[in-house]
Amino acid sequence: MHTWPNLLSSSPTGPGHPSHRMPEGPELHLASHFVNEACRELVFGGCVEKSPVSRNPEVPFESSAYHISALARGKELRLTLSPLPGAQPPRGPLALVFRFGMTGSFQLVPSDALPPHAHLRFYTAPPGPRLALCFVDIRRFGHWDLGGKWQPGRGPCVLLEYEQFRENVLRNLADKAFDRPICEALLDQRFFNGIGNYLRAEILYRLRIPPFEKARTVLEALQQRRPSPELTLSQKIRAKLQNPDLLELCHSVPKEVVQLGGKGYGPESTEEDFAAFQAWLRCYGTPGMSSLRDRHGRTIWFQTLQPHQQQYPAGGKSRKKKSKGAQRGSEDQVENPPSPNKAPSRTRRARRGLPEQTAAQQPEGTSLPRDPEAPCVPEKRKRRRQPATSGRRRPQKIKADTPSSEPEETSAS
Repeated sequence: MHTWPNLLSSSPTGPGHPSHRMPEGPELHLASHFVNEACRELVFGGCVEKSPVSRNPEVPFESSAYHISALARGKELRLTLSPLPGAQPPRGPLALVFRFGMTGSFQLVPSDALPPHAHLRFYTAPPGPRLALCFVDIRRFGHWDLGGKWQPGRGPCVLLEYEQFRENVLRNLADKAFDRPICEALLDQRFFNGIGNYLRAEILYRLRIPPFEKARTVLEALQQRRPSPELTLSQKIRAKLQNPDLLELCHSVPKEVVQLGGKGYGPESTEEDFAAFQAWLRCYGTPGMSSLRDRHGRTIWFQTLQPHQQQYPAGGKSRKKKSKGAQRGSEDQVENPPSPNKAPSRTRRARRGLPEQTAAQQPEGTSLPRDPEAPCVPEKRKRRRQPATSGRRRPQKIKADTPSSEPEETSAS
């Protein structure tokens, strides 16, 4: 059985582990490589079969003989079904564009051993054992569209279209997206198509950039960066490799994930390949790093920096430290970051002779945007106390203080 291992569901550590991550640019690129390699010599035939529980559109395609090829761009993958000469009924090729959501992957399996949650199936034609190329999506956040057009508004791919990607970012720094912290801007697929949660953590960590520094402040300096005309081509290349800027790392860091190992994403995948990714991580989910949750339950990983650097957003939530019995492993045992800077209380202000802080002076919370594929976690609201129906007041029960429960972490894009 040939499979491209779904790095989100095949992890032996389970869904709570940092390596249980949402597919980002490298995973989509590897998925396209798997489809092209596994299906190169195969001939498919018949109708495309959709599971009855999927809400995605039917695929109106039928051919007695066709080939399948794939191409990835950022966080999308285009699958093209191309009829062979003489195939019946006569028809042109059909393309579909997939977005993997949180748990999407492709698998090639025997037709009589379909995996659970195989929501779209392409069957091989006889002779030979009948196989099925399946789009498997456990949580059903993945999506496919007919027609083959990339989703409007997504920018150039950080992996395959680096020059266009860089130009698109630097040309649009006046956009309000760059008013936000750099950690938020990196998830905006209009400019950083293919970057997700684990990649942004690794990129910012390598450059020691505070995650809540204003994006425009970080990127404006790159507009003035020009290599010296006196340098030779080899010297220019060496300078880029030794001192890459943020946009260069948005290209090179995803390439590192793709190049982790040839067999790591093919039929011989083992837990050792999984360990290779974990060993590659320097920041995301690693011991000693700090983390905060945003209001959608997503976790931002970063290194604690100098006190004068802006490293915490106002209103950010630190991850609660679990008891030893509830900890899943050493990878989860990270230090909780200190809570955001709090203004002194009214009493302490009076003691210190400080002026009262007005509502206009209160720091505003930073809200992080949701990636198009990520589900929204509803915010909890306080219950309004119902008025008593009788004249007698009901005695209030006094409860011990307990930590508030936070939503389960969702993977990033």
